Amino acid sequence: PNQIVVAGALIAGSALLVAQRERPAELAGLWELPGGKVAPGESDADGLARELHEELGVEVTVGERLGEDVALNDTMTLRAYRVIQTGGTLRPNDHRALRWVTADQLESLPWVPADRAWLPELSKRLGG
Repeated sequence: PNQIVVAGALIAGSALLVAQRERPAELAGLWELPGGKVAPGESDADGLARELHEELGVEVTVGERLGEDVALNDTMTLRAYRVIQTGGTLRPNDHRALRWVTADQLESLPWVPADRAWLPELSKRLGG
C-alpha cells in the first residue's frame, strides 16, 4: 500500500516556518516543511498534528491542502497542508534548526528536493 507522508506549512503573517534536517546524511543540512509518516488508521490531519507535536512541540489545527502530491518513490507520496499553531512552544526536537522565511527567501534556501515542488504555491501564500 502507498505510504502517505505529510508536511505542514506553518505560516505566521508573511513568514513560513522551515526546519533543517539532521538526518539522513544525504539530506542533513537541507530545509523542509516539517512532518512525517501517517500511521495505519490515522487520517492525514491526525498524523500531521501528531508529527508536528513530536518534532516541534506545538499543537496545530490542520487546514487546506497545499499544492500537488509529490511522489517520493514507488511506495511513498508526500502531501502538504497549511497548519495553524494553536498551542505549545516551537522547538527543534528532531531538527538541526528552525527558522522563519519570507517569500523572497524561499528560492535561495537549500531545500530537500521533494519540497521544491511547493515553492510557487508557498510564495503565493506568503504574498510573494
